[in-house]
Amino acid sequence: MTIKLLCIGKTDSKQLQQLIDVYLKRLQFYTKFEIEIIPDLKKVKNLDENQQKIKEGELILSKVQNADFLVLLDENGKQFSSEGFSEYIQKRLNSGLKQLIFVVGGPYGFSEAVYQRANSKISLSKMTFSHQMVRLFFTEQVYRAFTILKNEPYHHK
Repeated sequence: MTIKLLCIGKTDSKQLQQLIDVYLKRLQFYTKFEIEIIPDLKKVKNLDENQQKIKEGELILSKVQNADFLVLLDENGKQFSSEGFSEYIQKRLNSGLKQLIFVVGGPYGFSEAVYQRANSKISLSKMTFSHQMVRLFFTEQVYRAFTILKNEPYHHK
């Protein structure tokens, strides 16, 4: 199974990208994990929030196949402990999926079409994080989930 993190816009901070790269390198020993960046929309000054969400939604959905399991990283999603998230990942691994896609939306969230296509929603916290920080936190949590599944000492109870 491939796990993909789909994001709107690139990571501007070189320091954040270096930290993300640390976990990407570690993850290669456990699973195929990739981050795909959808470029920021151009000429958004003439678009209202809903129009921007619709356009970003079209770009997100163009990257998703019918058989993919789509999970939105959304403030109203289900929250997990690290152990609970590792169990969530294990269930998806056991289901025989080819691709598990997690999505970080744009600045205004997701369009209704994306919500309708989604199979699940997960919240990383009740707090609000920058979309760039979410990439780091999420990548680290996927790494942590695999170390938990393998009973490795990275995660302490």
